[in-house]
Amino acid sequence: MAELIVIRHAQASFGAANYDELSDLGHRQSRALGAALAAQGVRPDAAVIGSLTRQRETLDGVLAGLGMDLDPESHPGLNEFDFTALLNARFRDAPGPDNMHTDRKTHFRTLRETVLAWQRDEIDNPPETWREFVARVEDARQLMTKANARQVIAVSSGGPIGQLVSAALQTPPAQQIELQLQTRNCGVTRFVYSARGAFYFHGFNETPHINAANANELLTYS
Repeated sequence: MAELIVIRHAQASFGAANYDELSDLGHRQSRALGAALAAQGVRPDAAVIGSLTRQRETLDGVLAGLGMDLDPESHPGLNEFDFTALLNARFRDAPGPDNMHTDRKTHFRTLRETVLAWQRDEIDNPPETWREFVARVEDARQLMTKANARQVIAVSSGGPIGQLVSAALQTPPAQQIELQLQTRNCGVTRFVYSARGAFYFHGFNETPHINAANANELLTYS
């Protein structure tokens, strides 16, 4: 059996003009995770990321911590769904909650409700349909489960990671957003798979780089 290690990107720049870049803390998180994975004996022979800057920067930090250099493949199925556009589509004809794009508590409460409506096909003209999102995540899974690899490392975002787990466990769609909202920055989710098509959930949201001494600094969710 081979192992697929999927990492949620490190802390990005929530509320900033450009969310899609790591904060200073995010860079520290990614390097710390790489060092912790190295201590576990992780030595991936392939890497896959989406096309987002925060995913590439996270991989760079993790590889630096691992002391490795890998040239990753890219697949858009690992990209986050466009949550800003999705929220705007839901509230196209009526005002949304105040500060839903800038206040964390308001944002994530509203996002949860919006994703559930999106899954039920209740949002007109979303940036992509729920079915399209599910399909591209599955396409990415097919790419990541390489027949000639022993260990694959990937960097994605909370939405696709929640969907990967939900699909592997065959849960109702609503479970995806519950999983997504639990994902920690640089959280590690693991799967094992075989060349014959077996694919098993093996671990969720692990943070081997965090302990009691550094949790106040390194443990973040957004």
